[in-house]
Amino acid sequence: MDEKSLRMVEPVGPPSITKVKTWMGAEAYGFFNHITKTIARRYPGIFIPEWLYGGKKHGWSLRYKKSKSFCTLIPEKGYLRIIIVFGAEERAKVEGIRGELSAPVRRQYDAATTYHDGKWLRLTINSNKVFKDVEALLTIKRKPKG
Repeated sequence: MDEKSLRMVEPVGPPSITKVKTWMGAEAYGFFNHITKTIARRYPGIFIPEWLYGGKKHGWSLRYKKSKSFCTLIPEKGYLRIIIVFGAEERAKVEGIRGELSAPVRRQYDAATTYHDGKWLRLTINSNKVFKDVEALLTIKRKPKG
């Protein structure tokens, strides 16, 4: 399956939660629901999630941003992906917790490309361990309030 067929690419407007749930499937949507609620609980009143349409190639994604990018959730067919971009100072902090991350997440972090605006880490959230790693990585991006 190519990436385009994995993404929600209908340009008619932001997808409803029902459509997201149906598209992703129960397990992947469970992680989507859990991460959105976790962000709302840990960062109350900070982020207003925004659906972005990246065209027919990238489809819909849910971005969390205040003054700078926090993370972007990408609902895919049967999967939930997250993109977190780490600047130089944040990368140094990730190195401090690197040993606490699961081996697959460490490998993906090490393999992620660093661009002029930071290291772009793209993960598939498909287990509770990866979810916990994502929580730790998001804490580096911004200290939780709640």
